Amino acid sequence: MGMTPGQKKAWNKGFEEGVNSVEEGLPGWFGTFADMMTLLFAFFVLLAAISTMDPVKLQEMANSQGKSLGSKIKAQGKAEEEGEFEPIENLAEMKKEMKEAIEEMKKENPAGDPPIDIETSSKGLIVNIKGDFAFPSGKADMKKELEELLNTEIIPRIQASPFQVEVAGHSDSDPMPKKWQKFYKSNWELSAARGATVVRYMIEQGVPAPRLLAAGYGDWYPRGIDSVKKANPMYNPLTLTWEEPVLRKNKDGAEVKMPTVLSLNSTKKQKAANRRIQITFINPPHHGKGRSGTSYED
Repeated sequence: MGMTPGQKKAWNKGFEEGVNSVEEGLPGWFGTFADMMTLLFAFFVLLAAISTMDPVKLQEMANSQGKSLGSKIKAQGKAEEEGEFEPIENLAEMKKEMKEAIEEMKKENPAGDPPIDIETSSKGLIVNIKGDFAFPSGKADMKKELEELLNTEIIPRIQASPFQVEVAGHSDSDPMPKKWQKFYKSNWELSAARGATVVRYMIEQGVPAPRLLAAGYGDWYPRGIDSVKKANPMYNPLTLTWEEPVLRKNKDGAEVKMPTVLSLNSTKKQKAANRRIQITFINPPHHGKGRSGTSYED
């Protein structure tokens, strides 16, 4: 049943009034809502940036702004002669200390490379000691050169700082020769024994045992892995493979091959770099945690 002319007129009038009553554009509350969402997005981006920031570089930035970070200073008089250090309060100070020690080594032996180098990661400050300098091939008995290095450059700085310290043995990808397998079945056993040997020596020299962690990574954590992780933040080192590379998308969306254990041990130079003792001054938020961030505590 159709509408009468009067009903049509009333309906059209109501429709026009309804259309005219609607404001053009989005509702007024929508602008406030959009601002709030933008602020929340910026907040979470900031949180993500802070969580992945290198703690050592962060402290160095604070130092450049005049924050009180201090520096390594040998005590005056007798203390200076004995090589004692003032307290080292943060990782930026420790990095500065170790860089100065490396420069001194270069001056003392201009023709050779120092037996140590340093790098940083989200876990803390890493001091790499060349394995060939530290141990005889296939053995976990420390060389005298390593003992001297620990006594003069490493242990005093551990004692002058508050950090927990991980001592980890690493090896190259070469299989354990048969003549040494009666002592160590694989690189796992050898690397773990070397890490434990250094920790035991540090305890004997007075470093409190609760501050030390001993580890052995065998051939499964080559030097290049940390660089790959920095270049590809989504890369997980726990997905490292022996020979067949894993494909991952880079920031441009293109698939790239991730490195393997063998690809990071393809030259003599790489293998020599992978044979090492790695001493990590752990960033305090990571104290009591493993490499993957898992807490050792119950």
